Amino acid sequence: MNDVSFASLLTPEGHALLDEVRGTEPAQELAVATRLRRDHPAELVSAALGQARLRQRAAAKFGAEDAERMYFTPNGVEQSTRTTVATHRARRLRSLGVHSVADLCSGIGGDAIALARAGIRVLAVDRDPLTVAVARANAEALGLAELIEVREADVTEVDTQAYDAVFVDPARRGGRGRIFDPEAYSPPLSWAIATALKAPLAALKIAPGIPHEAVPAEAEAEWISDAGDVKEAVLWFGTEPGLVRATLLPGPRELRGRGLPDPAVRAVGRYLYEPDGAVIRAHLVAEVAEEVDGGLVDETIAYITADELRPTPYATAYEITDRLPFNVKKLKALLRERGVGVLTVKKRGSAVEPEELRKKALPKSHGPHSATVFLTRVAGAPTMLLGHPAQRHAS
Repeated sequence: MNDVSFASLLTPEGHALLDEVRGTEPAQELAVATRLRRDHPAELVSAALGQARLRQRAAAKFGAEDAERMYFTPNGVEQSTRTTVATHRARRLRSLGVHSVADLCSGIGGDAIALARAGIRVLAVDRDPLTVAVARANAEALGLAELIEVREADVTEVDTQAYDAVFVDPARRGGRGRIFDPEAYSPPLSWAIATALKAPLAALKIAPGIPHEAVPAEAEAEWISDAGDVKEAVLWFGTEPGLVRATLLPGPRELRGRGLPDPAVRAVGRYLYEPDGAVIRAHLVAEVAEEVDGGLVDETIAYITADELRPTPYATAYEITDRLPFNVKKLKALLRERGVGVLTVKKRGSAVEPEELRKKALPKSHGPHSATVFLTRVAGAPTMLLGHPAQRHAS
């Protein structure tokens, strides 16, 4: 899609075509395109069908209602912030007294939309002409144009002094895929940090795999998961320097770091806790271990074990029924004995592929029960822990 074909989608004819192709299945596209090209330009038909596909993909991030009204580019769908995460960040900025934000590297406007819906005035800046056109169309489509100014510019040349806060989301993908070196971001992370330090308040969206030693001393670091999936990390400036937190959505649930030492290693107890990914990325496993009165199964593994069930929003608890050294034949015999037909495989510290183990270990005559097996190390030894999600029993 180019600037011209996108502009044609914003015409009455384009709007009518988008309505007509809504929900088109991939197998139907060729027949639909052939039919529509009898009465409409081929380029416009292709653009409408392409937009329909992108809207279907975007529904998972933006919700079906918004996605059906918005416009997207392939990169825009891929790189945009999930609405739940953007809304969480916008609400926090609003709670900090922010009324205006310079959204640098704004993309198709996902964060700008969440900010505007929180009542914040936004300057959305991107240097790509098509992306800017899409962001402007999205602000119009969602009735937020009065709060969102979209500007085509190089973010390094934008004066942000008139704004209460700065939000920067550097591009972390290039022509060869995901970029892991923060200095290869566009713009580089060092520029984003320098810009943040000049602002009264700032938030920088970064990859969740950023090493903790790369977090500036002036920053608060937040790792965010949504429904158990780690989505991003954010460096906050002007809040609580040095603080590390894990935020779990929906909720939100917030676990703050207290600088606890690593938990002790202990024998496997009745329960195993699998911390949320944001907790692990934030290095807050010790905080969860203290909450459940547990220890680690191995000093290098982020599994917590305890004798008592103490439900926590920051980890999923499993009741362990069996512990055995890594041995596929013994596991298969045990699963047959227990009548297990559905096996969930989880691993930390093991090179075994879950699907490969599932094929080898599940008996051919599937039983009615389900189980979870953890492939891990216990005191350095490859180990299998068999169990199931824990349930608190009424007393």
